[in-house]
Amino acid sequence: MDYKYIEQLLEQYWRCDTSLIEEEQLRSFFMMHKDIPAHLLKYRDLFVYQQLQQEVGLSTDFDARVLAEVEKPVVRARKLTLIGRFMPVLKAAAVIAVMVSLGNVAQHTFFGNDQLDYNYETYQDTYDDPEVAYKEVSSALMMLSEGINKSQEQHLADSVDAKVEMIKE
Repeated sequence: MDYKYIEQLLEQYWRCDTSLIEEEQLRSFFMMHKDIPAHLLKYRDLFVYQQLQQEVGLSTDFDARVLAEVEKPVVRARKLTLIGRFMPVLKAAAVIAVMVSLGNVAQHTFFGNDQLDYNYETYQDTYDDPEVAYKEVSSALMMLSEGINKSQEQHLADSVDAKVEMIKE
């Protein structure tokens, strides 16, 4: 059998010069003939896909399977504590405080004409009994240490509670 006409139609098809009738001739050629030459066999699937699609078709649960594969991920909201909500504001306030402090130090360093008095002979103590002063300082430092420990324990307890809530969800 002479396949020159089919080869010419294929060349026209690749150049997009075929009419609808010629494309239908190509489809019918590849569907009807079983003994197609090897060099034309690679084009067969291109022209018989419509018939295969009608024969095979999609299953009834195709949409459900695709939607199950493409299901949107669940985004869980985090629970924010009061400290967590104000943390950016506190950080900004800390940065501003550091900048103002550095500005004051630089101003006094570069432009300050007043010098500190380091004359220890004119220095006067503000306490009468050194033992009482030592006890006062010790008690103040102890209160400060207890306050810091309580805040660290509270922060640790809050973070543990938040992690437990996240695990439960």
